[in-house]
Amino acid sequence: MALLVTSLLALFTLSLAISWIVIGVGIPLSHYFNIADHPGGHKEHDTITPFIGGTGIFFAIIIGLNIIDGSHLLSNIPYACMILSAITIFLTGFADDVLHLDYKIRFLAQTIVALVMALWGGVILLDLGKVFFSDVLELNTIALPFTVFATIGVINALNMIDGLDGLAGSLSFVSLLLIAIVTFVAGEEAYLGLVVTMMGGVSGFLYYNLRYGSRRRAAVFLGDNGSMLLGLLFSWLFIHLSQGETRAMTPVTALWILAVPLMDAVGVMIRRLYYRNSPFYPDRNHLHHLLVRASFRTQDIVYIISLIQLVLGSIGLAGLYLNIPEFWMLAGFTGVFLVYCYIIARPWRFVLFLRSLHARMGFTSADCHGVFVGNFPMKDTPSFVHTLVGELHSNYDYDVRIYEDHANTNEPLAYAVIELFLERDDMSSASQIRPLITSLKKQLQDYTGIRIRQFIKRDDQHDRRIGHKPVSADFRNTDRRSKSKSALIYRACSDGSVATPHYPLTRPMFR
Repeated sequence: MALLVTSLLALFTLSLAISWIVIGVGIPLSHYFNIADHPGGHKEHDTITPFIGGTGIFFAIIIGLNIIDGSHLLSNIPYACMILSAITIFLTGFADDVLHLDYKIRFLAQTIVALVMALWGGVILLDLGKVFFSDVLELNTIALPFTVFATIGVINALNMIDGLDGLAGSLSFVSLLLIAIVTFVAGEEAYLGLVVTMMGGVSGFLYYNLRYGSRRRAAVFLGDNGSMLLGLLFSWLFIHLSQGETRAMTPVTALWILAVPLMDAVGVMIRRLYYRNSPFYPDRNHLHHLLVRASFRTQDIVYIISLIQLVLGSIGLAGLYLNIPEFWMLAGFTGVFLVYCYIIARPWRFVLFLRSLHARMGFTSADCHGVFVGNFPMKDTPSFVHTLVGELHSNYDYDVRIYEDHANTNEPLAYAVIELFLERDDMSSASQIRPLITSLKKQLQDYTGIRIRQFIKRDDQHDRRIGHKPVSADFRNTDRRSKSKSALIYRACSDGSVATPHYPLTRPMFR
């Protein structure tokens, strides 16, 4: 056991190092030869980014397989078939990244690789397990076409989920961790070595792809070359481990282990077909897109979806090792999938709910542009300006605007909008705005009724009242923040400029 653990740790470390070195060397070369993804269309990024993440994973896996083969652990893995399949799918993905292949060509290549895996490698879905209680659902004559269909489905599911920095890599790592548990318990040492090799390769890639510390955007993307390679190997692992007399897991367990990419891909394609669009037409209705529209930060989205994947995968393993009937595990997965379909069928409602939840939890919005300070007495405006400008001075590039709130008919009130000019990324928003809000709350704690919160510029897509129309003439005004209800009375900027338009104060702002 100790020798096995030591070997696996060495294999993981070596694979991580290979992936890290290959990608690190490849990034400047990719920029030189313009092998990179450019912003535009449905893409979230705003900078030119190399898509060679799969290259590091590819070399880590190829070298790792040679090491495993040399240690004589690879006796039950068709080595030549796996290497040929991996090279073919990787080159197809790389060609798609560079040349933007027609989807028919991609499907043809994926079909050929799936056939090679099934006919030469013997990795084929013969049954779907005991999904009808005690009876095993044999595929018989449709085993081969179903294997091809399932393989293509997994390959494209992982490709479709690759829409945010770190997302596809993190989900892959979580799923590989769960598969590692399955192979370890089943005593599949050769495949455990393969899984650990893949984990090392993915970890080396995530070093460049995740947002963490001072890194505000990915240095490299996974690319179709990486997502298709991982998708093929996931298919290989799931089929091999779920078939035979001494199967390590059930086919239903595989659904749970890769639940998020599978549900997301199928659910989005169903929605596209419902609206009479091509199932391959790109849109912004994936789960991660909904979270982006709800103002969650990129790294928070990756953590949330990865946690969801870990929970769902753990449910699958719990069902496997607690011997819960496969019928009930399939029913549970179907129930979760139907809930997901309901969510993406009405994305506007889900986004509004998430926005409300996001605000209540006190997270910093990715759309946040500054701080709003409201409900302070008009007569205290000079002292408020001193406090605000004093807090902002030399620390921020800012624009402070003070308005009189005409909506209040009793005591004259005012509110302040502090707009901060930050770098165009959500990490700057979180790291600079949250401390400012905390500091202002501490300094203004003696005032009662004052509201201090994030300032988000008005945008119709953020308004939960969209779609609701007044039903009578005396219906309440839906926009209580009408421009006619407030007047700008003071403005100060970080460059030292000061203005007091339209409504001059009766006493000087600074003494």
